[in-house]
Amino acid sequence: MDLNLENKIIIVTGGAKGVGKGISRVLAQEGAVPVIAGRNEQDNMQAVAEIEREGRIAFAVTAELTRPGDSENAVKLILDKFGRIDGLVNNAGVNDGVGLENGSYEDFLASLHRNLIHYYLMAHYALPALRESKGAIVNISSRTAETGQGSTSAYAASNGGRNALTREWAVELLKYGIRVNAVIVGDCWTPLYEKWVSTFPDPEAKLTSIRSTIPLGKRMTTAEELGNAVAFLLSDRSSHTTGQLFHVDGGFVHLDRTIH
Repeated sequence: MDLNLENKIIIVTGGAKGVGKGISRVLAQEGAVPVIAGRNEQDNMQAVAEIEREGRIAFAVTAELTRPGDSENAVKLILDKFGRIDGLVNNAGVNDGVGLENGSYEDFLASLHRNLIHYYLMAHYALPALRESKGAIVNISSRTAETGQGSTSAYAASNGGRNALTREWAVELLKYGIRVNAVIVGDCWTPLYEKWVSTFPDPEAKLTSIRSTIPLGKRMTTAEELGNAVAFLLSDRSSHTTGQLFHVDGGFVHLDRTIH
């Protein structure tokens, strides 16, 4: 299916690694121009180089999104370069383990900046350009908002906020023809996930245990699968879809996980 994304300028925050990298690569393969916005310039340029080696186009801007001014500056740089924005994928964030028992007020607030506030700011600053293009927004979220996980209050709250903003923006932006949806991630193997698993005494046993709870195929979702869902939601092939929370999680949230 041709998604009609050729030459579309799509911002992907945190698009150099993990889930974001999978999204950026799929968008490039569909002919779009993923614009990676992230804090690490070296990682950004490496991701761009990998896409370019495949004969596709990508761009990057360095932005520490926990600093509010960087979101505004990133959007400005992108508009200076391309003159338009056709889509925004809010993806950057980290499950940072700021819990109710082990976190302070400062820790909680800092986590909201890492995981939620820049979602609002990127959409806010990109909105004039998205109005012109009748673009689309996809917010990447996590099952933790719905299932809980334990010891990660700030991340769970941030994802609850991401889901709520998806529905709120879908309503607010109806008059502009801007569609807003979310992709809910269950378990996807990324460098950050690998780092977390490595903290357990027996990482392989922990991985086996996690996979056993995922109903479809007893395996983790791939970054490419998440990228495919995002590309579809950004495209005009999903032209009458807005305000939806798409769970690309192998059935983890909604199916009985005792199924064998």
